[in-house]
Amino acid sequence: MPELPEVETTKRGIAPYLEGHAIERVILRRKDLRWPIPRAIRSALPGQRIDAVERRAKYLLLHTHAGSALLHLGMSGSLRVLDAGTPPRAHDHYDLVLDSGRALRFNDPRRFGCLLWQAPGEIHSLLRTLGPEPLSADFDGDRLWALSCGRNAPVKTFVMDQSIVVGVGNIYASEALFAAGIHPKRAAGSVSRARYAKLAEEIRRILLHAITRGGTTLRDFLAPDGAPGYFEQELFVYGRGGEPCKICGTPIRNALIGQRMTYWCPRCQK
Repeated sequence: MPELPEVETTKRGIAPYLEGHAIERVILRRKDLRWPIPRAIRSALPGQRIDAVERRAKYLLLHTHAGSALLHLGMSGSLRVLDAGTPPRAHDHYDLVLDSGRALRFNDPRRFGCLLWQAPGEIHSLLRTLGPEPLSADFDGDRLWALSCGRNAPVKTFVMDQSIVVGVGNIYASEALFAAGIHPKRAAGSVSRARYAKLAEEIRRILLHAITRGGTTLRDFLAPDGAPGYFEQELFVYGRGGEPCKICGTPIRNALIGQRMTYWCPRCQK
């Protein structure tokens, strides 16, 4: 699944082509994706100017005076800006046709993405319980430490909880825990305040670096210009089970934690 850097890369790629332009038509090639596409997408969105493109967690919002289109890439979705007359391919599920002659086109073979609607002045139910953005001033080690008190769940599961902090997915949680020297199976409540300060710092650093490198290409993600992300080649532990640690040479271990495959160095992480 595309994680926060991939979604941020997508936002930065499409925003210059969308902001300030009006949506002339909405072409839906199916009535649903992960959820039914609301009627407001057809009735309220056409004719509206896109005032801003925002990312919230792994969601993208296209803000207009009439409300906001809420987009999610799902497991394998991608967005492209292309000439509106470009023939659709398999799995091209919708187009937002702009007054510029271009269209924002969504492709998703698995159909786990979404296209929903947020009315003016409201916060969609999918966004209401989300924690702070990891790149914002609202996120720091003190928050992690305060919320972790008394928790026996593994620290990796804790930092992936979207009510604690958004957008720290499986790849970047593993990488940040390695950089902070924290074993992913350690109980969240047993991590010290100082170590949470280091973890928050590494989460922010790694996410920012991944954004500058275009995200992480795994199975499906491509940036809006069609170029792959380049952060994958810099991963220290994720996907490297059995390979030597780049720091100490100890074989990287892996196991399921919270139904997600997790990777760590048994020597570097305690």
